[in-house]
Amino acid sequence: MKRTMQNTHHGVRVRFPPSPTGAMHLGNIRTAIFNHLFAQRHGGALIVRIEDTDAARSKKEYEEDILASLAWLNIPYDELHRQSARAARHQECLERMIQEGHAYLAEENQEGTGRVVRFKNPKKTVTFHDLIRGAISFETAELGDFVIARAPDRPLYHLAVVVDDADMAITHIIRGEDHISNTPRQILLQEALGVATPQYAHLPLVLAQDKTKLSKRSGALSIAALRDRGYLPDAVINYLALLGWHPEDDREIFSREELVAAFDLSRVQTGAATFDPKKLRWVNKQHLARLSDEAYAAHLRAYLDAHPLPVPLEGRAFAALLPLLRERVEVCEDMAAMAEEGEFDFLREDFSLPEAAAEALVFPKKRDEKDAREETARHLEEAARLLDALPEEAFTAEGVKNALWPYAEQEGRGEVLWPVRYALSGRDRSFDPFSMAAALGKEETLARLRRAAACAAPA
Repeated sequence: MKRTMQNTHHGVRVRFPPSPTGAMHLGNIRTAIFNHLFAQRHGGALIVRIEDTDAARSKKEYEEDILASLAWLNIPYDELHRQSARAARHQECLERMIQEGHAYLAEENQEGTGRVVRFKNPKKTVTFHDLIRGAISFETAELGDFVIARAPDRPLYHLAVVVDDADMAITHIIRGEDHISNTPRQILLQEALGVATPQYAHLPLVLAQDKTKLSKRSGALSIAALRDRGYLPDAVINYLALLGWHPEDDREIFSREELVAAFDLSRVQTGAATFDPKKLRWVNKQHLARLSDEAYAAHLRAYLDAHPLPVPLEGRAFAALLPLLRERVEVCEDMAAMAEEGEFDFLREDFSLPEAAAEALVFPKKRDEKDAREETARHLEEAARLLDALPEEAFTAEGVKNALWPYAEQEGRGEVLWPVRYALSGRDRSFDPFSMAAALGKEETLARLRRAAACAAPA
């Protein structure tokens, strides 16, 4: 058959063709990432094609979610198409196939609105070279004369995809291994239409931890959910790129530029990959560690602005606790968990010590001693005196520590620092006393220490 669709483009052209029938989950986006990395690696183009021909299930909000997910991950694309807008082109190619004897009108469709169109199968062996799996062969006779349209004006998926790939000059089709069985049908249609067969690369599936396939219907984690939890886009891309692909060395943490430079389809595995949320959290923490102090603060601040905590974390308190958050936070949502556990309650304006504070202020190892409360009150009064002498501008975590540390070394770290910490937090477990003092400021810190000293003193 004469070739009638001419490829006028040059260079690598790949496509990401999501259907807007659900939120973008990690299996979908992993495919987008591999196409993105491959296109960037080869200086090629990424085409996004919204496959929205299933009118009953396709929804505008899902399309918006797809594009928002790509934008958040900073995956640029060169063209955007909607398959539904190409219906006339699909029908034109279908009619030509019927006219040229490659397809024929068959039985009445189930809706009783016309006759289905079947492809006239040449019943041959189809072999293609998969860039990941090598040579794959199919005996197409067992496919029979498969249906390619519900009616002459309603082409189905396989024909629409083949026509679109040809018209958009797609050179490489990088998709999940669940599409391998579609490939022989599509190659037969390519040959009937007289268009080139792109190179195929079928990626291993991404499985949930229970070894089931990630899917929209299984409620797999969405990109929107990761964004809302405070993950970094580059961390998500880094982790998902490692689901099914590995570099030549043992590196696990990559910048975007490093991923592009290292990416090679020959290093994609054939076995399924398992999504591990704990590993994703770890990768995110490594990327957080790479941020400058300013960028780290901005990232946490953006999360807190969108997800306010019950106790506001802002101003001097935010600045004072930032080094501790940097150590402990793997994902921004950890701050919400910390708030739920009461770790920021010391910042409440209505803070007061618990009823049992008189005993709780005493260092646990000293509570059975006769003069323990009197000693605790003395330590708190001395701590207040030492900090009162500290200038306001020096009232930082480091400044507070330097002021209290010699006295704590002299009298016993636990004996001094336990009551100071409890006086500021009202909790057995809390942030360190130096950071809390810096977060509260000089005036509030001194007030709490003096109230605690009065509380601890024997009646």
